[in-house]
Amino acid sequence: MKVRLIEDWKSVLTRAWSVRLILLTGLLSGLQAALGVIPFEFVQLLPAWVWPVVTLLVSAGALISRLVLQEALRK
Repeated sequence: MKVRLIEDWKSVLTRAWSVRLILLTGLLSGLQAALGVIPFEFVQLLPAWVWPVVTLLVSAGALISRLVLQEALRK
């Protein structure tokens, strides 16, 4: 199977909400990984379940937004 880019990949990359949410998921995952080196006083400000739940919700939003018609991409 040959892998090919979609015709309007530049438009999708800059306008699609799914791409934005995937990037946000990556940022949140990175922050969650960095919690091990952040001072304990800052980490205590949020309950331990906050990062994983927010990351899960953003990931789910990325999946849903990939399936929903995004009018900005049709122009």
